[in-house]
Amino acid sequence: MKIYDEFKEFALKGSVMDMAIGIIIGAAFGTVVQSLVGDIIMPPFGRILGGMDFSNLFINLSSGSYRSLAAAKAAGAATINYGHFLNSIISFLIIAWALFLLMKLMNKLKRQQSPPPANTKTCPQCQSTINIKALRCPYCTSQI
Repeated sequence: MKIYDEFKEFALKGSVMDMAIGIIIGAAFGTVVQSLVGDIIMPPFGRILGGMDFSNLFINLSSGSYRSLAAAKAAGAATINYGHFLNSIISFLIIAWALFLLMKLMNKLKRQQSPPPANTKTCPQCQSTINIKALRCPYCTSQI
């Protein structure tokens, strides 16, 4: 029963729960960014480049000829899907940029917080931490 209690204490710590929530939100954010790239960003680029569908770009490694990636996959042909890879690279860059901006904002907010006023000081004789209003150290009884 001791291992169960230790695991429960570990799993319910704030940092572990925060990490789990971050992973779940990160996965959801990744799905949203994939949709943003595949459904919003890449179609206008494809239109500008003459109606090209980036997700349909592939290199056929087999002997047959296929008009689309879906047809090649349906036939079981070996392909290099560099269009999907381009979409993944763009998704990665968007996620990395968003995380960079988030961390930059968090660091800025962290720097703006002023440190709390000191309410303790160190005894010059015994180096103990004592109340700032103390006139005598409670540990070594020296006057401060």
